[in-house]
Amino acid sequence: MSDDNQQPQQQQQLNHQDEQLTVDEKAKVEADNDEEFSEFRQMICSIIPPLRPEFHKGQAGRIGLIGGSREYTGAPYFSAISSMKTGADLSYVFCNSDSASVIKSYSPELIVYPILDQPNFLNDFNEILPKLHVLVIGPGLGRNDQILSNVGTVIAQVKERNMPIVLDADALYFISKCPEIVRGYTAAILTPNVAEFDRLYTAVFRSDPKQSSDKTVTGDDNARSAVELLARTLGHITILRKGPEDIVSNGRITYTCREPGSYRRCGGQGDLLSGALGTFTHWSHKAFESNQISDTLSSIYQNYSPTILACLASSMLTRRCARLAFQKHARSTTTTDMIQEIKNAFTALFPVD
Repeated sequence: MSDDNQQPQQQQQLNHQDEQLTVDEKAKVEADNDEEFSEFRQMICSIIPPLRPEFHKGQAGRIGLIGGSREYTGAPYFSAISSMKTGADLSYVFCNSDSASVIKSYSPELIVYPILDQPNFLNDFNEILPKLHVLVIGPGLGRNDQILSNVGTVIAQVKERNMPIVLDADALYFISKCPEIVRGYTAAILTPNVAEFDRLYTAVFRSDPKQSSDKTVTGDDNARSAVELLARTLGHITILRKGPEDIVSNGRITYTCREPGSYRRCGGQGDLLSGALGTFTHWSHKAFESNQISDTLSSIYQNYSPTILACLASSMLTRRCARLAFQKHARSTTTTDMIQEIKNAFTALFPVD
């Protein structure tokens, strides 16, 4: 093909990119100006702890993470470091012995315990559990039967302490096998992608969530209804179903996050979200428990729960990170690039400092 013929095609591609940027920018403006999410962003700013000289290490969050296997060392790192980049003070990783050195080599900032596959795991873990504010389970976990059995025991112990818990990745596979373990535990958050959600839904209802008896219901409406129904059936736990638009519901209230993201689908984005969610979950629960609410926002708080608020915050942050990274790296964007944007995304969305 001659250069003359290539020129119009190249120009068309550039024009299409310009059009897409215009669409994204319009979406950004719409998201920023949307009354509901303007209200929501005020809420998030009100729960973010200030940076003060009298505070000590750990007050902004001690987040634990169970995950990491020989095959998957990146996922627990992405999640744990994202917790800290979002604003947690300390991040603990409980992983398999053969993945610990690799995870430690990624960052000296993480506290790594190589105990997940050890016979005395539960005893060792229980010594550290009281230190934690939130526990994230799943990134890089794998599906080893003994480890999944330990996860079931850990979830039971976390419930006894009424500690918030985030379940992602292979922890969701475990939940699909025994959904009763989280039923009614309203401090639990499940973060499935579309495929993981379908598996959970099918496990509970023995039917495909994409099916609807109402033929007038659109795909988006059907997705919202399915998320809401599953959350309600599981006793009003909170579900953040990741997708083209993230859907958050506890079975009573349902929100859709329309913050523009990117079309890049590299691995690890859900790990960023789970880590950020761990931090926001601690902040949100702490604010609700301590009545850290201004008079002007007290009526608004009635429309939210701590888990709903944390899910929406982490969803918006992750999607903004994806968009900012994509603007710089396009098809080369990776989760590492997205994590580098947490500071910029956080500052733009939640200007508190």
